[in-house]
Amino acid sequence: MLNLIKSELQKVIIGHENLIDAMLISLLTDSHLLIEGVPGIAKTTAVNTLAKTLGIDFKRIQFTPDLLPSDITGVEIYNPKTNEFQTKKGPIFANLVLADEINRAPAKVQSALLEVMQEKQVTIAEETFKLDKPFLVIATQNPIDEEGTYNLPAASLDRFLMKIVVKYNTFEEELKILEMIESKPEVKQVATKEDIFALQKKVKEVHIDKEVVEYIVKLVYATREPFKFGIEGISDYIEYGASPRATISIFNASKAKALLNNRDYVTPRDIAEVFTDIIRHRLVLNYKAEADEVKVEAITQKILETIPVP
Repeated sequence: MLNLIKSELQKVIIGHENLIDAMLISLLTDSHLLIEGVPGIAKTTAVNTLAKTLGIDFKRIQFTPDLLPSDITGVEIYNPKTNEFQTKKGPIFANLVLADEINRAPAKVQSALLEVMQEKQVTIAEETFKLDKPFLVIATQNPIDEEGTYNLPAASLDRFLMKIVVKYNTFEEELKILEMIESKPEVKQVATKEDIFALQKKVKEVHIDKEVVEYIVKLVYATREPFKFGIEGISDYIEYGASPRATISIFNASKAKALLNNRDYVTPRDIAEVFTDIIRHRLVLNYKAEADEVKVEAITQKILETIPVP
């Protein structure tokens, strides 16, 4: 089933294997995804195609500085004919929600979205509505434009399972994109909601050995106290390490990654492949790191190279 879904996605998404895998891992673990990349590299197309492939309800929200929480969640409207208030549900009531340019939204909107992502429910006036399953928020942000943007607070960032950075296509891939425009491939629905639930259940059944679990904890703990693991040269750059939610996220994501790799057990390689994407938005670097142009990816790579693989 997963191979079928990937095949349909690859009809339209040329290259970007990490983007496809990240979307599927987020779906399989009932989590959310943050995508960063310049405009025009198929971020929106990828999310739209995923919804078509799965046959689930899809909504897109364009985030702007003047957006209000009610524009997302919904609002109560007075009906003079019935002399009653009626609830008008917002676009968040969907299975797959694309939060486009999420960093353009002000703090109130981000906090409203936070409740939805964490609690999987929406409160309008005094009434609370549970969201239909599956529910997945995929947010995008543009690294180029900084004017009129708001940095996402750590609490909001932490609700995303992964943050992936989508790069430009290769020369060969861009040629294939032009060929695809000519051929106009048709994306078909190859899965249902029931299939998604079955796959999510299957992820939970993936075996993970005790030593591999300890390996996950060591990797995350090394972001907090690297000197305890003999990792030199990175502690001066770390302001705050990753929280226990990162440990849980790696645990779940590595199981989903194993399933994507057609295995029913987790290997250290599965963990290494998801580690950076899960830590990227959770590790807080200080001003010294910024001054020395040290990136999170360099630190996670150093940790992966140093911590012994079981």
